Amino acid sequence: MIEISLGKLVLLALVALIVLGPEKLPHAARTAGALVRRLRSGWDSVRAEVERELEIEELKRTAREAAARAEAAQAEVNNVMRQTREQVATTAAEAKDSIAEVQHDITQIDAPKESSHGSA
Repeated sequence: MIEISLGKLVLLALVALIVLGPEKLPHAARTAGALVRRLRSGWDSVRAEVERELEIEELKRTAREAAARAEAAQAEVNNVMRQTREQVATTAAEAKDSIAEVQHDITQIDAPKESSHGSA
């Protein structure tokens, strides 16, 4: 804020004493003190409000970043689940084909035995 040296303060007091006189000076000093307190209080409240707004903006930014990370994680999970489903479907189809081949092979092995039992 405004910095006033001791010399300037003494000079200001002498000028005020000469201009206002000894009767009005105490009242003027109280009024000036009250004005300075109001200005300081107003300045402090403005500064506190700005700090709150900055904190709110920081929280919003953090929330947006967290939401973006969550969406990316969800997309990754969805991708992994899709790939897993595809792999399971492929493995199941391959297993079904293998079972069909084994059943066919068993049928081929059992077929000559049945024809030999029927002719004997």
